[in-house]
Amino acid sequence: MKSRQHKREIICSARCRGRWEGRCSKLQVIWRWWKISLRSEFRNVYPGEQKNSYQDFLDDNPQQVHVGVIFGNEVLKYVCNLCQHQFDYLNRIPEGLLMYIISFLELEDIARFSQTSRKFETACNSDKLWEHIVSRYCDTITPEMKALALEVGWKEIFFTNKLQLQKKIRRRRQKVEEFADYMTI
Repeated sequence: MKSRQHKREIICSARCRGRWEGRCSKLQVIWRWWKISLRSEFRNVYPGEQKNSYQDFLDDNPQQVHVGVIFGNEVLKYVCNLCQHQFDYLNRIPEGLLMYIISFLELEDIARFSQTSRKFETACNSDKLWEHIVSRYCDTITPEMKALALEVGWKEIFFTNKLQLQKKIRRRRQKVEEFADYMTI
């Protein structure tokens, strides 16, 4: 069985023409680099590779600084977490799959889930999710409700009681009529 690798590949600026690659397998961290240049001073620069066990990488501070400079602090933090066996798969889940999972949660669970991270807060407050929730809980969705939802958001539509919703729809209808009258003048 092939081991699943977490791979992050970044190319440095075009000026240095260098390429850097980092991989984390189940047992080690692998860093590879090479230069692509026609300049004579780079003719004797050969590709390199450094393999470290997780613990060796965590103990090698200069290498961590080097990785942070090339790949950025977010990648360095992620690799260090992988080396410490702290996998955060839920935070790296694709947006569509996350929305699908959240759509099965109860309202109280959605509220709690939104407090766990910024990514989950954004997902739990998205119009796409709340449109799905409104369609699940409401019998009919009129075109006027859809138009109002574009203005105030589906979450607002869901938590507004029916009388307030009818009032908002009526106000919106009046604004549209006033605008139409204004345009005909």
